[in-house]
Amino acid sequence: MKKIEAIIKPFKLDEVREALSEIGVNGLTVTEVKGFGRQKGHTELYRGAEYVVDFLPKIKLELVVADAIVEPAVDAIITAAHTGKIGDGKIFVSNIEQVVRIRTGETGEAAV
Repeated sequence: MKKIEAIIKPFKLDEVREALSEIGVNGLTVTEVKGFGRQKGHTELYRGAEYVVDFLPKIKLELVVADAIVEPAVDAIITAAHTGKIGDGKIFVSNIEQVVRIRTGETGEAAV
């Protein structure tokens, strides 16, 4: 099993969720986060005063999937989240050693 963490632009959330559900992903966690990458934030004008926005709003998706679904899930996220502009985000994939469903006690892929 693998854990996929994706940082995406907020307005792409619905497209990414739909793309993942089409390939059979039936659960994910969404967190509103702030951060910056290469774009290093930006400058905005408010009431005539200029100020720097260092951290931009992003969405962090977390999902645990079977090894067979990792590549299709990553491809679905890339396709749905892509705008071609700076700040599209990143995807991180890591190994998961164990999963336990608290309610039933199921373990492994049955718990996902």
